[in-house]
Amino acid sequence: MRTVVDLPDEELQAIKALAKREKISQAEAIRRAVRAYLHARPAPDKESPAFGLWEGREEGIQYQDTLRDEWTR
Repeated sequence: MRTVVDLPDEELQAIKALAKREKISQAEAIRRAVRAYLHARPAPDKESPAFGLWEGREEGIQYQDTLRDEWTR
């Protein structure tokens, strides 16, 4: 898919130099850069790491009652 990206001249010249050095197209250099950037910053998991930690335990209100009973002993 084609897209238009505005880059400062300094970055464009660096991409041109990289592409020439690597003997690849400028488009391929940009694709690789985007791929590396996205790989280094994976999307966070949609589920919290804490999801399910309370499974199999008392309900919250029951746990609260248990704690309060301990205070009155």
